[in-house]
Amino acid sequence: MKFIENADRDMAVMNIAHALTSDLRKCLLQHEFASFAVPGGTTPGPIFDAMSSVEIDWHRVHVMLTDERWVPDDHARSNAGLVKARLLTGKAAAARFVSYYRQGLRAQEAAPQLSQKLTGEVPISVLLLGMGADMHTASLFPGAPGLAEAMGRDAPLICAVSPPDQPEDRISLSAPALAGAMDKHLVIFGDDKRAALERAMTLPPQDAPIGAVIKGGVVHWAA
Repeated sequence: MKFIENADRDMAVMNIAHALTSDLRKCLLQHEFASFAVPGGTTPGPIFDAMSSVEIDWHRVHVMLTDERWVPDDHARSNAGLVKARLLTGKAAAARFVSYYRQGLRAQEAAPQLSQKLTGEVPISVLLLGMGADMHTASLFPGAPGLAEAMGRDAPLICAVSPPDQPEDRISLSAPALAGAMDKHLVIFGDDKRAALERAMTLPPQDAPIGAVIKGGVVHWAA
């Protein structure tokens, strides 16, 4: 795991956007398309803004989420809404977005269909991750129902999870799907997140899911 310390968050945003677009370009030199898995939340928004104006073959990039709340794409809590508003605009509007939500189905019912749909997208070409202070990543929350299945070696690509402190069910790329990405990047800000990541490296994966997926990747940090 490579650790990059940035002078400040603005510098981190620019450096991460550059690293991600460079990895996408590298993949597109060798493959017909690149799959790009991204998180929701507040942290990646500025990174998406910076990437959306970069000139690459966006029409050959397939954008998907690392995880999603089981709500329609136009719901206020949808990660898809963030990606569409902040990344899939400008030059990046040409990218293909892989939507997860299926009207009329529960997350648990849709997960097998989505796993089959994503078969052609793996291994993920470029992966961007976030991490919570509890050491979760994507929707792999320590102690959440469904975590053991999502962390298993034979886990499907997409798993339904039900974090007890969250208002909606969620779906998440499984730990093997995340860990198998060709280029992996984790962005964390603040001393508390840095300490949590250091602690995660000493704990079992069930207690610190980030530790199961970021090995061999790049960590981008700023205070």
